[in-house]
Amino acid sequence: MGDHRSGTDEQWDDTAPVILAGTPGTFARSVFHDRHPTLIERVLEAHPYGAPERTALRELLAETLHGTVRPLRTAAADAPSWDRWGAPWWGRPWGELPFLWAESYFYRRLLEAVGYFRPGVWQGIDPFGPTKDAELAGAEVTAELAALDELASAAGPVQRDALLMSALWGNQADLGFRLVAGSTGRSDGLLADDREELWAALAAAPAGRLHLIADNAGRELLPDLALLDHLLVTGTVATATLWLKPQPYFTSDATMTDLLGALRRLRAAGAGTAAGQLGDRLWQASGTGALSVRTHEFFCAPAGFDEMPDDLRAAFDGAALTVCKGDLNYRRLVGDRYLPPTTPFAARAGYFPTPVAALRTLKSDVITGLTADRVAALDATGRPWRSNGEHALIQCAR
Repeated sequence: MGDHRSGTDEQWDDTAPVILAGTPGTFARSVFHDRHPTLIERVLEAHPYGAPERTALRELLAETLHGTVRPLRTAAADAPSWDRWGAPWWGRPWGELPFLWAESYFYRRLLEAVGYFRPGVWQGIDPFGPTKDAELAGAEVTAELAALDELASAAGPVQRDALLMSALWGNQADLGFRLVAGSTGRSDGLLADDREELWAALAAAPAGRLHLIADNAGRELLPDLALLDHLLVTGTVATATLWLKPQPYFTSDATMTDLLGALRRLRAAGAGTAAGQLGDRLWQASGTGALSVRTHEFFCAPAGFDEMPDDLRAAFDGAALTVCKGDLNYRRLVGDRYLPPTTPFAARAGYFPTPVAALRTLKSDVITGLTADRVAALDATGRPWRSNGEHALIQCAR
């Protein structure tokens, strides 16, 4: 279907300031100075790394807080790409870098530090694996999967909306698959609700193809899978493509290993349960091609989707809808900038090669598509509503 951006290039206004990693008093700076030190300690505690890995992790943290950014030292397959992506930034203080670029490179350097790409015993070992595994095995997931049995008896439209909302709020401890009739929950936190536009985009291309760009593994991936299964079973879409990260990225982004773990967790619920049947159906759909799983180097690139390479753009072209899950994908979709919150979502996302919908819980500063009155009311609360995870949105650009 090609580039369907509505309006003129003037709507894609890049005069809004880029979010930088180290501006004092910002959420971005707190990620590097508060979250990352805790993350490094968690990774160290989760694995019996040797002295080289432990030293490299601590040196990485010190560099990001007090030093300048350097190129990769290992000759991994993606090193030429990072050489190109990093050319404008080598030798600059980390705090002067664009937040999206700096965050992406921090996680790539973390993999380098723990030997993920280097021949040896730690090659291919996900540094975030223990946390992902523990979440998937937790009692909360057991309760949420059991709730699928109740949801299976609900009317079709109720199931559809409940699964969509579960995919939106999937990491919330009090929600998940319990979102049934009369309990769609958190309506006060839903800042934009374009679900009718989302369903209309699918209805406009009957038996079409859906793409879902996944975000997190574990409890967030399970409702994504349940939604895909529902759309396939009901014939709302003929085929679905699930896009995963090619390697561990951020702390919990989903890889193929995580998908397999999620499918096995579903199937382990048993053939007599809705969760077990769901897992079996998706397992078979993957074998027949009704569900395809893909990845691309670009999903770990420090760039927005407006810079996607031609081969990736061609892979999306012609689909009925692409669903972008999560906060990071939203930043890549609309641009990681201090945009006026009243900026129309379609003006920022209309360049995408298909109709596109965002399902996002707010965990960073970027926001579009709100009214001025809503923004004023949120600002008046004095709470960090843009980044505390208490608000979400469903936005669609057709």
